[in-house]
Amino acid sequence: MSSKVMEGRAHVLGDNIDTDAIIPATYLVSTDPEELGSHLMEGLDPGFAAKVKPGDILVAGENFGSGSSREHAPVAIKGAGLSCVIASSFARIFFRNSVNVGLPIVESPEAVEATADGDMLRVDLEAGKIENVTASLTFDVTPYPEFMSRIIDAGGLIGYLKERGSGE
Repeated sequence: MSSKVMEGRAHVLGDNIDTDAIIPATYLVSTDPEELGSHLMEGLDPGFAAKVKPGDILVAGENFGSGSSREHAPVAIKGAGLSCVIASSFARIFFRNSVNVGLPIVESPEAVEATADGDMLRVDLEAGKIENVTASLTFDVTPYPEFMSRIIDAGGLIGYLKERGSGE
C-alpha cells in the first residue's frame, strides 16, 4: 500500500475542537511525539489515546484545530499513531502546521457526516478519495498540490528541506 494511502478505524469527534483540547497546555514542555500522543484529547476523554491503534484516522467536524498556533497539536496526533485527520473544516494555522509536521489532513464535510465511530476508512491522498469501507461509500476530495505532497511524503517541512539540501 502506498504511503499516500491510509487505512484505519475512525475516531469521531465533534465541532470546534481547539488545540487546547487536542493537547492540553500542561504538556507543552515536551516535544516528544509519543509523550504528547499519550495525552491526546485528554481533556475531552482521558482514555482517548489508549483507544487509538497505529494507522487509525481522526474524524472531526467544523473548525478543527482552532485556538493557539502550537505545532504540538498535530505532533501529538501523529505521536498517538493516527495516520490522518478528516474534518468538515480546519483552522488555517492548524492546516499549515499539520503539513509542516507531515500530518495528512483532508477536508470533507460529506465524509464526516457519513462516518460513525469505529467505521473502517481508507484515504487515498494521490487519487483524492476517502472510502468508508464499513458503509460502502466513497467521497472525492481535492488532492494536495505536488509541493505539499512532497512535504507530507518527507514527514514534514524539515525532512523536505533536508532532502532538497542533499540534492534529492
